Amino acid sequence: MLLLTTLLALGVALGVPAAAPGESACLSFTVQNVTDVPVALVGQEYYPAGATVNITTLYSMINTNTLPAFCRLQFAITTNSTANKTAGTEVWLPDSWNGRFLGTGNGGFSGGVGVADLGFAAVQQGFAGVGTDTGHISAVGDGTWGGPHNDNAIIDFAYRAMHLSVVAGKQIVEQYYGTAANKSYYMSCSTGGREGLKEAQQFPEDFDGVVVGSPANWMTHLPAWSIRVNLNVLPVGSPQWITPEMWTGLIHDEVMRQCDALDGVTDNIINNPLICDFRPETLACEAGQNTSTCLNPAQINAIHNIFAPYYQNGTYVFEGAYPGGEEGYAYGLLTPNLSSGSVNYYQYFILNDTTWDPTTLNLTVIDLADKLNAANMNAIATDLTPFVGPEHNGKIIHYVGLADNVISPGNSLHYYGTVRDHMAQTSMPNMDDYYRLFTVPGMSHWGGYGANAFGQAGFATPPIVNDSTHNVLLAMVRWVEEGVAPDHFIAGYYNETQELAFSRPLCKYPQEITYLGGDPNNATSFACT
Repeated sequence: MLLLTTLLALGVALGVPAAAPGESACLSFTVQNVTDVPVALVGQEYYPAGATVNITTLYSMINTNTLPAFCRLQFAITTNSTANKTAGTEVWLPDSWNGRFLGTGNGGFSGGVGVADLGFAAVQQGFAGVGTDTGHISAVGDGTWGGPHNDNAIIDFAYRAMHLSVVAGKQIVEQYYGTAANKSYYMSCSTGGREGLKEAQQFPEDFDGVVVGSPANWMTHLPAWSIRVNLNVLPVGSPQWITPEMWTGLIHDEVMRQCDALDGVTDNIINNPLICDFRPETLACEAGQNTSTCLNPAQINAIHNIFAPYYQNGTYVFEGAYPGGEEGYAYGLLTPNLSSGSVNYYQYFILNDTTWDPTTLNLTVIDLADKLNAANMNAIATDLTPFVGPEHNGKIIHYVGLADNVISPGNSLHYYGTVRDHMAQTSMPNMDDYYRLFTVPGMSHWGGYGANAFGQAGFATPPIVNDSTHNVLLAMVRWVEEGVAPDHFIAGYYNETQELAFSRPLCKYPQEITYLGGDPNNATSFACT
């Protein structure tokens, strides 16, 4: 009942509806006067309030009857007319519109519209939403569409499909409602986080506020790290191989034994993994011991390599995995097979060599990826002045799960640090004025045992309360429109029966959660210090 009540409240949380066109306006809509971007309407559907919305793409799915009335418009956006290249784009338009626009992103290498975020993050909360398949159709882990030499598809994925979808989407929203959106926002994670940072860096006029989670923004280095981490335990059956059962039981339990209580409370969550100096040697096998209950020297060495920053021939490549995320590593980074997407990145985006062997990964290949930066895909620019400066006054909220099992949480801290160091030399040295990073202990790339419900992209569970303290998107709206910046969030963790199990504050980096005493299931027992 808590979830249903909260979800029903979301649709009216952001203000008085600006318009309510209804079914007739939806089904009779035609595209007119979209400038600079050729657009073809290819589908339109109207969903009354409470209707079953059951849509699946190769990236996302939604099956719910909790949405308010809305119009779903599908378009083919021409991204390169000379090459006859298009991207699939959807615009979802609630009858009870709050006057705002929301861009949504993607995951992995997928080519599919994020329909779950269009439903729960956009329409459910009164936003007109836009999403794109990024110019191709594929599953999350499939990067084969990038070759051979499929440059237009790579450019679309890098930035073009998103930007043009936003440009066209805003004009479609204005035509549909008869008035332009007052403010424009973006929210997504992973590849979608990269897309959001790319928008802020390369197209600063597109959005007023950008919310990004665990972004895959350093694309010339992330696939190398993913491959290298997995190679530490491969092949299956080798001395260094670590089974899923060992990660989720033996190793995770020992990590918690060594580090869980360092933050003052034993709760199976490490609030600050950076102070956890995990020593796997305590699990070393003794003579005659069952090897399923201990670690051999090769496994111990692999764990050290996985948790350490990755250097290749002395050159820094990426941060290491963080202790505390072991329950997800066997289902993210450390599987029996190398990430196909990461391998495809080099085969199709960089080398154009489908026979490239990932076990030969070396600094030469990494340097080549840096030099080429396929389609300018990286989103690592440190000068954010065009977006956050006085001429635009944009805002960024960045969050990251400290138990992320796909992208090292250290990547987010590293990028934030590079921006801070650069902006300190400009006329805008105070990052808190425009860019705030929040860490989420226990949260993995898509869940995990931590307070992982705060209205973020993915929206698997709603925030505890629908206000700017509990809902990251509402916090961004308040920051942009009222000038009130968030200094923390209160997030929840829901158990398997969808009941609220506990709540925690999420702290603005570099602050961390401190236990004050009292009920460890209540956020009031903690503070950010």
